[in-house]
Amino acid sequence: MFHKRVRSGFRPLVSQTPIEPVAFQRVSDYSQGMDGAAILRVRSFNRTVAERIGAVHDRFLHRKRPMNESRLIWEIGPNGEELRTLRARLSLDSGYLTRVMGSLEKQGLVTVRSTKQDGRVRRAHLTKAGLRERAELDRRSDDLAVHILEILTDKQRKQLTSAMGQVERLLQASMVRFETEDPTSADAIWCFEQYFAELNARFEAGFDPARSISADAHELVRPRGALVIARLRGQPVGCGALKFAEKQSAELKRMWIAPAVRGLGVGRRMLSELERLASKRGIRLLRLETNRTLKEAIALYRGSGYVEVGAFNTEPYAHHWFEKRFKQSPGSGKGKEHRGESRASMGRKRRTRI
Repeated sequence: MFHKRVRSGFRPLVSQTPIEPVAFQRVSDYSQGMDGAAILRVRSFNRTVAERIGAVHDRFLHRKRPMNESRLIWEIGPNGEELRTLRARLSLDSGYLTRVMGSLEKQGLVTVRSTKQDGRVRRAHLTKAGLRERAELDRRSDDLAVHILEILTDKQRKQLTSAMGQVERLLQASMVRFETEDPTSADAIWCFEQYFAELNARFEAGFDPARSISADAHELVRPRGALVIARLRGQPVGCGALKFAEKQSAELKRMWIAPAVRGLGVGRRMLSELERLASKRGIRLLRLETNRTLKEAIALYRGSGYVEVGAFNTEPYAHHWFEKRFKQSPGSGKGKEHRGESRASMGRKRRTRI
């Protein structure tokens, strides 16, 4: 039956949207060349969704609190959650999270205490009342979903749910953030482990990092190199690195994107970010080698202007060698355009109507 309510006990890595708009990490000039109709369509879509799910009211799902508080109750979950994890997952400011948690504590729905393992780490737990409220929010959320769908025809339901899946994936692509990272951090080590495991599974003869040309931690920090980690909702979903050489050249290393976000353009954005970092060093030549089984990577490099050349090193796992030369530092024009707005311009954009 269509009205049967479906429950789910797991929390997907990349399936939820943030409580509030993610703060601009970079306000760029790209919107100047963006299709005006596309911008209006996004704004109209945002307003319609907010209106339909009741996000514009201060009594979300007809409860006694706004959507931001209800969302945090759901995210804390039955097992509790660390505040730093909530901040990263939902892109929240520390002060803002503190205020919302304070409100939930006053309502008797949440307790916040330091962990026994580390007094600096604070963890939120739902009280019995909070657990009951979360169950009620789940029930009402299901009812809202049913109400949205039940007035549509079968064909319309399929169209809507299919479109929602595609929109969700594309929104997730826009939420991925890139940061320069310490190669000895837990997230960096995790990415390297996933990268090595995938190469070992896909290469015809397996993969042994000890046999490959090195890209060790000390080679991926200034001034010898750099490591970039891609994150979605605070979780690592990819990595890429640079090893700087002499004569304005560098090598691309450790390019890996998690399967969950492949097909969203994250690899292309990672490559662009590495090129941007290279531009800051005045690099004129980027090189890389890859294995023939990594067909999607080969397609990415060729589609990004890298030209196949003869072998320039003795990497035992390589079948293809690529390089890209730049008349000027890679991405220098784009980079300046991306970051070169005045404070006045940034202020005007923030005051633009929603």
